Amino acid sequence: MGQLSFFSAEARPARIADLAGLLCGQGQATTFGRGTAARLSVVVAESWRARALVAVCAERGVTAELERAESGEPLVRTAFRADLTQLAACWLHGAVKSVPNGFIPDGWALRVWALTSGAPVTGGYLLGLDPSVPETHGPLATSLGRAGLPARMVGSTGQDPALRIVGRRRLMRLAELVGPVPEGAAGGVWPFQP
Repeated sequence: MGQLSFFSAEARPARIADLAGLLCGQGQATTFGRGTAARLSVVVAESWRARALVAVCAERGVTAELERAESGEPLVRTAFRADLTQLAACWLHGAVKSVPNGFIPDGWALRVWALTSGAPVTGGYLLGLDPSVPETHGPLATSLGRAGLPARMVGSTGQDPALRIVGRRRLMRLAELVGPVPEGAAGGVWPFQP
C-alpha cells in the first residue's frame, strides 16, 4: 500500500470549503439577503452521483435535498444558509461564477468535482466544466496544473466542455487524491484505483 497523500480526500477532516468541487463543474452558488445567506445547487446525470453529493454535504453539516430538475435529471440543492456565504463570496463576482485567485483543488474538492461530473475516457479521465461560464475553464485548467494534474480542454464551450487528464502517473495521482469508489457508482466510472 502506498503512502497517503497529504492532499488526499482521506487525509483531513471534512470542511464546507470542500464543496467548491460542485462549483468547478456545473454547480451554482446563489446568494440571498445581501449576501447573508447562500445556497448551492447542481444538476447531475445519474442518481448515484446525487445521493453521494447529498452524503458529502451531510458530512459537512449541510443538509441538501434531492429533487428533479425540469429536464428530469437529479438536482441536489441546499437551503439558503449563512455558513455557505464565504464559499459563495469566493466563487462569485457579482452574480457570475468565477474561479478564486490561487485556487488549488485538493483531494476533497477533486472528489466532489468527480462526483459532480467526472467520467472515464479511453486513456484518460474527464472533469466536466460549466458550459454556461466558459470564463472559468482556463483558470480551472491552471488550478489542476498547480495541483499536479495538468489537463487539456476538450469539447466545445457550449457542449460538454471538460478537462482531460491523461497519463498513467497523473491518473494514479488523481485516483489517490479522490479516494475510494463511491457507493452505488457504476463500474469503471471512477478514476483508476491501483
